[in-house]
Amino acid sequence: MAPGERISMNSGEEPITDMGISRSEEETRELGRRLASVLRHGDVVLLVGELGTGKTCLAKGLARGLDVGENVQSPTFTLLREYRGRIPLFHLDAYRLEGPWDLFDLGIEEYLEGEGVLLVEWGDRARDFFPGDFLEIRLEFTDEEERRRITLLPRGEGWVERIGRLQQGRGIFEKG
Repeated sequence: MAPGERISMNSGEEPITDMGISRSEEETRELGRRLASVLRHGDVVLLVGELGTGKTCLAKGLARGLDVGENVQSPTFTLLREYRGRIPLFHLDAYRLEGPWDLFDLGIEEYLEGEGVLLVEWGDRARDFFPGDFLEIRLEFTDEEERRRITLLPRGEGWVERIGRLQQGRGIFEKG
């Protein structure tokens, strides 16, 4: 799949957008910063990937793009961190959850009322909690140590249109 290419996962599912290969933490942060330009109040973004694939790195770039002044850290032990920026960022780590319905116990539905953006690391553990529109970002190891393949799975027409806007102009990552 070529970077930026959209393909269908299978019939009836939303398209996948291959953003290409990130060659460094800085490139991953830059993708997060650019993604912030298409975010709106009430958005849900799920980060999916193994330990060390760059979920927190992408979250830091997204926070920078939202003008968050604080140093963003993984909320592994606190589960949820709140950051103030041009749009508030609610950063959740779902790693320690037993299942998606544990989010009710945390009161996460209150964060879906449109005040800010809910960013969920280990989003595959909570995906079923979010039946509506959301953006899933998958980060995967490649054969080369520092490189990561990043794909976007927009769920809902609004996301498909916004990801298209994000891709206009120059590519996310340099070729090569």
